[in-house]
Amino acid sequence: MEGMMNGKEYIESLRKLKPKVYFMGRKIDSVADDPITAPHVNAAAMTYELANDPRYEDVMTATSHLTGEKINRFTHIHQSTEDLVKKVRMMRLLGRKTGSCFQRCVGLDALCALYITTYDVDRKYGTDYHERFKDYLIHVQKNDLMAAGAMTDVKGDRSLRPHQQADPDVYVRVVERREDGIVVRGAKAHITGAVNSHEIIALPTRAMGEEDKDYAVAFAVPVDAEGVVMIFGRQTNDVRRLDGDIDCGNAKYATVGGEALIIFNDVFVPWERVFMCGEYDFASELVETFATYHRQNYGGCKVGVADVLIGASAAIAEYNGVERASHIVDKLTEMVHLAETCWCCSLACSYEGFKTPSGAYMPNLLLANVTKLNITRFPYEWSRLAQDIVGGLVATTPSELDYKNPETRDLIEKYLKGKADVPTEHRVRMIRLIENLSIGAELPESMHGAGSPAAQKIMIARRANIDVKKEEAKRVAGILPDEDYLRVRGFKREGDEGRS
Repeated sequence: MEGMMNGKEYIESLRKLKPKVYFMGRKIDSVADDPITAPHVNAAAMTYELANDPRYEDVMTATSHLTGEKINRFTHIHQSTEDLVKKVRMMRLLGRKTGSCFQRCVGLDALCALYITTYDVDRKYGTDYHERFKDYLIHVQKNDLMAAGAMTDVKGDRSLRPHQQADPDVYVRVVERREDGIVVRGAKAHITGAVNSHEIIALPTRAMGEEDKDYAVAFAVPVDAEGVVMIFGRQTNDVRRLDGDIDCGNAKYATVGGEALIIFNDVFVPWERVFMCGEYDFASELVETFATYHRQNYGGCKVGVADVLIGASAAIAEYNGVERASHIVDKLTEMVHLAETCWCCSLACSYEGFKTPSGAYMPNLLLANVTKLNITRFPYEWSRLAQDIVGGLVATTPSELDYKNPETRDLIEKYLKGKADVPTEHRVRMIRLIENLSIGAELPESMHGAGSPAAQKIMIARRANIDVKKEEAKRVAGILPDEDYLRVRGFKREGDEGRS
């Protein structure tokens, strides 16, 4: 079928695919129905469901600049700063709706990065990657496909470049070039939403030298392509999903993005789905472009999840009867302050975006990295405050199985009750939700998703214009002449003629 899907149609489309997915020693036959993966599918389904809701049409949909058709915004190439802003508004909306990672942004950012970089590669080398990619993009848009952006290689010895590794396959590489396409081998790690995507878009993970040209490869394959194997990663408290829904905290939408290790066992890729093959001098641009888009997101999606955590913290304070205590109000206010600070960063880097030669718009690189660096810090603080508000039961609440056990249920009902008019089960559910959001996998993902803090600091240092700032300081201090002041006053100092 063509056109935008709704949530049910997305779930049904996954049932038609046959990816090789393994978890805890067994093969998952249907990611749409397995209790371990189904919550992640539900979170991604929300990106489809809201796009069909008239209340959210403006933020969740866009008009394709290639076909003129209405499309899901997760398949759109940004054509203005307003598009960039709507993207992060969409992220915050979905974070609020799911209290989770909804996974689809990584593929969107891969599409945008490839759109820009293939254009630049073609300008230098006269290749046709950009036209190939536009054809692929139309296919993604028309069929409303979810793509998993796969950038991070397993890397082996981090002190060595790709071509220097003892095992050449620890970075994804081209092992054969054929008349009709290429064969790739290697693995990508931590890939969000991989098992419940339709497509995998692989990108290089770092800057490359000429000796690394076999590793400078970008391509797209169906998730169930021959030779693709995925091993679903463990998450905090993941098997609680097998016991019921209370202990999960967020049983319907899980927690973070359902990351997987993707192995490419000599996977064939036809040329029409190859978007970089040996152009090592553009690997760095592709990585930085993708990273900029992806770091832009975090002040949206993580703040949407923070909205849920703040609400849960306020609710548990009410259930405990302490909602009016000044220290509780202060903690909640601080949580809001931290979250909205991150939101400001996402908006700022979007509004300060710019048009690239390809015609696509990009966020401000410096501010996007500031956004993500804040996300490596602030969620830890708002999570600490949530844990402070909820109290020690966040770590010691009896299990759902004990709550359902007739021999212990009445005891838990009696002794875990807060306010008399609040059901004990409501209190327990809220405690578990706070546990899920403040102790679970959200925090490592905040730290390492879209790159660890060192990566953001490198980019911030590159974009900080320290030399310009030093010059301005010298002007203010009177060490350098202040041309603006002199021009306004209508005179020059002796010896200033010709100074640039």
